[in-house]
Parts: sequence; C-alpha cells; structure tokens
Amino acid sequence: MMPYATAKDGTELYYKDWGKGRPVVLMHGWPLTGDTFDQAGIALVEKGFRAIIPDRRGFGRSDKPWDGNDYDTYTDDVAAILDEAGINDQVALVGFSMGGGEVARFQTKYPGKTSAAVLISSVVPYMAKTGDNPNGVPKETFAQMTAGMKKDHKDFFPGFFKDFYGVGLVEKPVSQAVLDDSLRQTLMASLHNILAAAKAFATTDFRPDLKNFGHVPTLVIHGDADKTVPIDATAREVAKALPHVKLIEYSGSAHGVFETDKERLIGDLVSFLSTEQSTTNHGAGERSAIPLSESAH
Repeated sequence: MMPYATAKDGTELYYKDWGKGRPVVLMHGWPLTGDTFDQAGIALVEKGFRAIIPDRRGFGRSDKPWDGNDYDTYTDDVAAILDEAGINDQVALVGFSMGGGEVARFQTKYPGKTSAAVLISSVVPYMAKTGDNPNGVPKETFAQMTAGMKKDHKDFFPGFFKDFYGVGLVEKPVSQAVLDDSLRQTLMASLHNILAAAKAFATTDFRPDLKNFGHVPTLVIHGDADKTVPIDATAREVAKALPHVKLIEYSGSAHGVFETDKERLIGDLVSFLSTEQSTTNHGAGERSAIPLSESAH
C-alpha cells in the first residue's frame, strides 16, 4: 500500500518513505513530482538516512483540490506528512525550485523543527521584480507564461523544459528521455493546480521567512546560467541574508541541476547532510550550528 497523509482540509497527499535513520524531506519543484528526487533519495538511504519524498497537492499522485494552492497550506501539508510518518524529531528539509518556499515557510510556521536546510535552484527569497527586488523576474514574463499555459499547456511545456535544462542547438545536457519524463510528470497535475502554484511561487515574498532561519545550517546550490529562476534575485540574496549558509554556484548550469549535474548535486547534498548529522550526533545534547559563511564556486 502506498503511503498517503491526510491534510487539514482532507486532501490526500502521496509520499515515498524510504529507509531508516535521520529523516530528510525532499520537496520537488514546479510542475514536477517527487520523482525528481528518486536518485537523491536512493543515495541518502544508502548513507543511512530516511528519505521522505512527497508529491505536492495538485501534482503527481496527490489529490487535485481547487483550494489550498498557497505556501501556508503547502507547508502545513509537509507537517501532515511528517505526522503520518510518525516523525517527531527535527528534520532536514531539501527544496528544489518552488520547493524552497516550503523550506523557508516551515521555519516560520514550525520553529525549531529543522536540523538543516538545503535550497536548490530555489525561488527564495522573492521571484518578482519590484523596486526593492530589481533582479527579479518581470511580471510580464509571468503573464506570458500564464497565457501560454492557458492556450495549450501541453504545447507550452516542451519548450519550457528546454530552458529548464539548458537545452539548445548545440548544448544538450540531458537526453530526450529526460525531457519526455518531465512532460509526463507535468501532465499528472491538473491545469488549475499548475496555474495556481505558478502564481504562488511568482508572488510569495519569503524575505520575512529568512529572519526565522536562526542558526539552521543552510546549503544553497544554484546554477549561474539559470534562466528560469535568476541567481541574483535568489541564491545570492539568501547567501547575503543568512548567518550560517554555504553557497555553491554551478558554473554554466541551468535550472534543472538534479539532472544536468546529478552526480555533483547528490555528492554535495550527501556531504552536507552527513556533516550536519555528525555535528548533531557528537554535540553534548545540543546541536551547534556549522559555520558555513563562505561561498564556494
């Protein structure tokens, strides 16, 4: 029987629950599913972790409700999954792209519950271009995306994923099979949830949430050629804002680093979480933050 958790509003949330040991929750990006993290999950289990890999509401094998397409609800959904899985200890949270928003909002809604945070190609802290966020994405870009999806989302996404993975006439960092599988995952979602989730990640300002990270050790990984989520508005701003953060920039990499830089990403993720686990286990009853203020390139 596949694991499901029931959200506050009755929505059924699918998740994979692999392995035993220190729990790590891996939250996928838009418009994909938890399958994004299958290979990372396997690697973590092999290193002694327990991998919890949800499908966000509206996506994958989870229910497709009309309501609840906002980050407060998405974050409560993560808490519901942890409750269903019987996890009461601190957890490490890993978020790719829009999944980074749940990592950030979790710090605000569930303080003290996070042992480590990882933001991969993340939308945190703020995607929209505004007067005080000049490196963000113009609202016209989001409007064009919405129009394209409403017209024919099945035709929109094949082109979207080429930018997502940095595929061009010469550059082909992923196979056609990866592009096809990304479309497969996308079409498991409902169009309503796809559009509503896009609005959520495009308009939610996570800058207040950054103040609640406290001493949570945080790893930020981002491609410096990411055209989907610009690094200057996101990863580099997080690196400036948090006291215990390590920023790793992948030179020349696009948005979908979980495929384009698979081995490196998994290595960086396992190394960081293993270091955090070691620090936790060897502390005198209290976890001390890892001093990760440097930026690695």
